[in-house]
Amino acid sequence: MITKYKIIKAYGSLLLLLFAFSPFQLLMGQEAEEDSTLVLPEGMQQKEIDSLLVEWQNRNFLFFDESCETTGQNPEFDAATYAHRLRRLPNVIDMPYNNVVQKYIDLYSGRLRNSVAVLLGASNFYNPILEEALESYQIPLELRYLPIIESALNPTAVSRAGAVGLWQFMIGTGKQYGLEVTSLIDERRDPIKASYAAARYLHDLYAIFGDWTLAIASYNCGPNNILKAIKRAGGAKDYWEIYPYLPAETRGYVPAFIAANYIMNYYCDHNICPINTKLPMGTDTIQVSRNVRMERISELCGISGEELRALNPQYRTSLIPGEIHPCTLRMPSAAINAFIEAGDSIYVPANENIIPREIPVAEKPRRKGRGQTARGSSVTVRNGDTLSDIARRNHTTVAKLQKLNGIKGSNIRAGQKIRVN
Repeated sequence: MITKYKIIKAYGSLLLLLFAFSPFQLLMGQEAEEDSTLVLPEGMQQKEIDSLLVEWQNRNFLFFDESCETTGQNPEFDAATYAHRLRRLPNVIDMPYNNVVQKYIDLYSGRLRNSVAVLLGASNFYNPILEEALESYQIPLELRYLPIIESALNPTAVSRAGAVGLWQFMIGTGKQYGLEVTSLIDERRDPIKASYAAARYLHDLYAIFGDWTLAIASYNCGPNNILKAIKRAGGAKDYWEIYPYLPAETRGYVPAFIAANYIMNYYCDHNICPINTKLPMGTDTIQVSRNVRMERISELCGISGEELRALNPQYRTSLIPGEIHPCTLRMPSAAINAFIEAGDSIYVPANENIIPREIPVAEKPRRKGRGQTARGSSVTVRNGDTLSDIARRNHTTVAKLQKLNGIKGSNIRAGQKIRVN
């Protein structure tokens, strides 16, 4: 059975600025807060615009504005000007100006200005989706800029800790907020579903702290770390008072968010020419209740496999497993009409093995040849991992992990590489 219904037209036939995403650290000068380490998405480090425009979505919908005339120079302003501009933003969340915020503004308007130009174009795709989700939970709309520092607006971004999607959900939190994650489907990659889940999560965090800045910080490091910082700060419940007691990444997270709000509104003052966006054709969705492969859809519906995958990033393989439960398929209207006209011929036959072809068969372990040594494999510590968790997943013991990695005690951190054999 197929049910057709309309979704957000602005979503279009795009999806996705495919930036690589993982954190990098920027040590601040002496004039900044003491012992500050700033963390930004690695995708924002892209230096060559051409390298960002090779994907299907970008080739089809983003283009340079040849009428935009600029010297390319980044003018300098005094502190009072920056503070005044932040105060002028129509925001509910407090946007104070200080040395830490200035460091991020300098980064966005300077070395990362090319990335900002692309993000300005991509935000035309995503803002309608983000704003509708935030509005549904009465969340301040300035939080639409949070995915910029989370994922550089990349729905398929994967962090070193295993967080995925525009909003960088870990598996546990994603499932807690209704996102399905299996070997075949990962709804953390679905911009619409993930945005509604993120809005609900932010709403819950605000209910805990009664302060949007603390809610934003806890989105990054978790409520428990914020509560610990509040306790260490003598009960203070102001972000800037608990700042010294926060994890290094979170100390930069809120200032990066404030700076993102600044640069996305005042880019013209810094001579940044945004990459323009062509309006994509409207798309609709249908629900399929039988198994269907993307290759077959592409063959019968006149849609390229690249476009089909771009519009349906939640599917981890070419199989859309409708027999497990009804699945949403997003395509241009013409392709949907062709899908309907194809009838039963488009579906996977009931007697066909539906194991996705992309899932590789595990290789047998290779024997070591004479004179060879085994290569030690490693894993990346996920957010919230303990040595016991890693030992259990890799069929080893905590004692062996401690010996292999020279770890005394049990202290490990997210993003750390751990040898497992």
